[in-house]
Amino acid sequence: MKNNVVLGISAFYHDSAAAVVKDGIIIAAAQEERFTRVKGDPSFPHNAINYCLRECGISLDDVGYIVFYENSVDKFERLLVTVHMTVPKSITSFLSAFPKWLTGNLWMENMISKELGVKKHKILFCRHHMSHAASAFYPSPFAEAAILTVDGVGEWATVTYGVGKGNKIQLEMEMTFPNSLGLLYSAFTYYTGFKINSGEYKLMGLAPYGEPKYVDIICKELIHINSDGTIAVNQKYFNYTFGLKTINKNFENLFGKAARKPESPITQHEMDIAASIQEVTNEIILKMALHVKKKTGCKNLVLAGGVALNVVAMGNLLRNADFDRIWIQPAAGDAGGAVGSALYVWYELLNKRRASEPSDSMQGSFLGPKILPNDEKENEEFIALGAEWVSLKEDELASRVAQLIADGNVVGIARGRMEWGPRALGNRSILGDARDIEMQSRMNLKIKFRESFRPFAPMVLCEDKDKYFDAGIESPYMLLTFPVLKSHRIPFVKEGADMLKIINSPRSDIPAVTHLDYSARVQTVDAARHPFMYSVINNFKSLTGCSVIVNTSFNVRGEPIVNTAAEAYRCFMATDMDYVVIGNRLFEKSKQKYRALNEEEQKTWLRRFDLD
Repeated sequence: MKNNVVLGISAFYHDSAAAVVKDGIIIAAAQEERFTRVKGDPSFPHNAINYCLRECGISLDDVGYIVFYENSVDKFERLLVTVHMTVPKSITSFLSAFPKWLTGNLWMENMISKELGVKKHKILFCRHHMSHAASAFYPSPFAEAAILTVDGVGEWATVTYGVGKGNKIQLEMEMTFPNSLGLLYSAFTYYTGFKINSGEYKLMGLAPYGEPKYVDIICKELIHINSDGTIAVNQKYFNYTFGLKTINKNFENLFGKAARKPESPITQHEMDIAASIQEVTNEIILKMALHVKKKTGCKNLVLAGGVALNVVAMGNLLRNADFDRIWIQPAAGDAGGAVGSALYVWYELLNKRRASEPSDSMQGSFLGPKILPNDEKENEEFIALGAEWVSLKEDELASRVAQLIADGNVVGIARGRMEWGPRALGNRSILGDARDIEMQSRMNLKIKFRESFRPFAPMVLCEDKDKYFDAGIESPYMLLTFPVLKSHRIPFVKEGADMLKIINSPRSDIPAVTHLDYSARVQTVDAARHPFMYSVINNFKSLTGCSVIVNTSFNVRGEPIVNTAAEAYRCFMATDMDYVVIGNRLFEKSKQKYRALNEEEQKTWLRRFDLD
């Protein structure tokens, strides 16, 4: 029966993705970047679609409905209206963007039909923020909940709120372009020298190193914040409505310094800017949530949209908005629109019955391609690379990994199904000892090859979370920050501007995962969602008395998280990781044929052993 399968697609902006829903169950979901190795790949997600269909055991002929995550006609209308209202300033932007729209994006139905070779009657469209709302509510554990979506912009909307109940969603309010919290935050991302749509995490991570000196200027000159959290953005300082850059000279003059050039040294100015916009973002999100609670009367809240990935703002919301529970879609950004649009078709358009799961229906977010315990084809690839390994049973492997981490080693993990969304949750992760004072700087500089200030996340046994963090609720998808309990803190006073010295100064007895402000981006681990990692941490607890370890994504700076076994091995060999687990195989660095490479040698090495 074809009508029981829905294929959801998001594409052509950033983080293209695909998802398959069968009988209301999310069978598979993946981002295109994981296959093409192009970070944030916006291209049509052929590879992700093919994977999802294979995982479901079907072909395109078996798909009843194909749904795109936004309405391209309405989006084109916004572009036309914006150009009309900002001529002649918008001429450059018009000449850059409109040929692509007139020859392709505007005719999305034709494009999808051509790309997939399917008839147009199968193709549906879901509005951008409805895709976000559906991705937040339908997989959530709630029968009824308030919904809040916040991002840069969809067709016109930049914020929506409403209520989900049973199998229906009613969106009751929207804030529209050019007033956008997401675009405001991205403007500051650009100003501080980071890349829009990927550098927002860096801006957020930088914030605790600064002082919020510019909050008053932001609130006086750049935006007006209403009591319901909606904002009016002063376009005098921005170019995103008509230009190729987000900000202009007025913005730079307002803050007394030109935008930082990428890769140049980070100064106290950038730290203070980051702290300021983060504080403003916290205030806006909290006001939105409080207004939504007042208007809907709902006890639970679900969120999606790129701004919902701001874990600091989400943690602040959790502690201050007085909802009983909140739930955030693990792939809250545009990739999540693939899941949301597919679920919208199933529940809203086909009117299928929905029964909420006690935890949620995201299956731990392990929805991507699988690395098997011991695949013969993968073994042949490893032999060709001169690899040496030992194969272990799962319980032996968990015990061994725990011992290696306790001994101070850094261990990569690549096994099972790849995570859906931007967070590595233990199947494509790099692990270390959270008690190690130098672990954060070591992982950043010698393994991840990224900025030294960026914090790492703790994995903690779910039942032990309240022994280390002021948590209260589970956080299986690493989407919330919690304060480290005072009983674990070490008094710390920031002195000087030597960032490496600041990072290596312990602030708690789990220093590798404690940020400068005593916060931590926590992932709780339970036996139901992740039995292997639960066993690893349990074994680590038996050895050390500590049930917290470091978890960071299995990739290097500028690269997507590894997908295949071969990619995991290449990344392992190109970094200072000590061990890697791939399937049920354990590789020790010192026993490999090829030595570890420095940063300059990586690209040559990856080309040499390109197995794709």
